[in-house]
Order: sequence, then C-alpha cells, then structure tokens
Amino acid sequence: MKTRLFYWGGLLCLIFIVACSGNKVHRYETSSADTTSVASSGDNTDPGKPKLVKTADMRFKVKDVQQTGEAVAALTTALNGMVMHHSLATTIERSTDVASSSDSVMRFSSYYTNADMTIRLPSDKMEEFMNRVGHMAVFVNTRNMDIQDKTLDFLSSQLKVSGRNEIIAQQKKGLVKIKSIDDVLALKDDQVDKQIDNRRIEDAVKYSTVGLNFYQSNTVAKELIVNDDPSNYTLPFFRRLGNALVNGWLIFDEGLIALANIWVFVLIVIAAISAYRHYVKKPAIHIE
Repeated sequence: MKTRLFYWGGLLCLIFIVACSGNKVHRYETSSADTTSVASSGDNTDPGKPKLVKTADMRFKVKDVQQTGEAVAALTTALNGMVMHHSLATTIERSTDVASSSDSVMRFSSYYTNADMTIRLPSDKMEEFMNRVGHMAVFVNTRNMDIQDKTLDFLSSQLKVSGRNEIIAQQKKGLVKIKSIDDVLALKDDQVDKQIDNRRIEDAVKYSTVGLNFYQSNTVAKELIVNDDPSNYTLPFFRRLGNALVNGWLIFDEGLIALANIWVFVLIVIAAISAYRHYVKKPAIHIE
C-alpha cells in the first residue's frame, strides 16, 4: 500500500514539473516570436540601394514677402510636400512723427520684412522645387545643396538587427540561455531602436528638407495716429491772449496789496534815503 502511494505521488510531481517547464518555454518562445516579428516588420527595404539624403537651403530677395510665402506653400502642396515651419517677422528700423493737427501726428516708419520656411518634399522633386522658387526671386543671394550617404549607417543597423535575430533563434533552440525577462526586454528595445534608425534613414532618403529665407526691400508706411504728448494740447491764441490780460491785472492787483502790507517799511526806507542825502552829501563849511 505504501509503495503504491509513493508511486502515485512521484508521478503527480513529475507531471507538475513538466507542466511548469512547458509554460516557461512557452513564455520565452512568445517573447522571442514577438521580438522576431518586430525585427522582420521593418526589413522591407532594399539594402543594396544607396541611401542618399538630400538637403538644400536658399536665401533670396523678393518683391513681397507675404505673397511669396503663399506661393511657396501652394507650390509645396502641388509637389506633394509639406510646410514644416513658416515664420514672418517685421522690424521697424526708423520712424518719424510729423504734426498734422493739435491732437494728431503723421508717423512715417521704415520697416524690414523677412520670412523663414522649412519645406519637406519628395527627393525627386527637390530640383524642380528649387528652380521654380528661384524664379520667384528678384535675385538669389545663396543656394546650397548637400548630399549625405547613409548607406553604411543603414547597413550597420541591419547587421546589428540580424545578429540579434540569430541570438533569438539560438535561444529558441536552447543553444543560448537568457537569464531574465529584463534581458529579453533590453534585447527587444535595442532591436526597436535599430529599426527606428533605419526608418528615419528611409524617410530622409524619400523626403528632402529645404530651408528658405527670403526678404524684401525696406518699406515706408505712413499712418495718422493720436498725439500722445500732453504738452502739445494748448488753448487757441485769443483765449490765451485774454487769459494773459486777466493774469496781468491779477499780478498788478496782488502787487498793490503787497505794497500796502509793507507800507511801514517803505516809509522807513524813504526816510533813510532822505537823511543820507541831507547829511552825507551836505557841502563842507571852510573856516578861514
């Protein structure tokens, strides 16, 4: 009886161990399969084709900055591109105010206008785009184009992804053991990063980036504005003349009142002057 119980107990333990091992292998196979699917999802590109990334920029003068910006945006849309950045700035360099009336002035301002645009469009359309934009200019200051060969960078990422795929395949066969789930996640994250790098290169090859800076000649604008200097607001001439006569009489009146208040001092001063003239300036008497 004891032998039979020992036999059945050992059999149940063996079944339990096999079931747990199967679940563990299934988890690793699932994560490995997910990693492999991530690695293979981005391998639809042609590794033998050169990966040439084109960029260009242009600075030029135009007649009207705003109209040129609208024309460039329309041209970009027609060539299946996209305006990634567009900014317009106006800087007042000088201004002068000329009095127009007692409460208003005419302001003359000289201002400078320029704009910056960043365009992203198919690489095979870049030359056409640059030529058509050049025709919008009065003259072109600078025009540059650069080509970077990203073939080796792309190949490096692909080889690294292939190496990680081999590790995953060996892990599935039991030839390589991955210690923890963190190692699996780190491997998957690194594969994703390499795939994203390749995707960025592919996007840069398909779509070129063009930077534009254009400006126009200084423009003079005039506008009638309110005079904000309070000192310029005065009464009419006859009103001011009448006020001056009234103020003169008030000053004379106040002067008489002031003299009336100091009449004693005035008498003392007059008496002192009279005595001085009488005694000091009196001719001397000579006795022989």
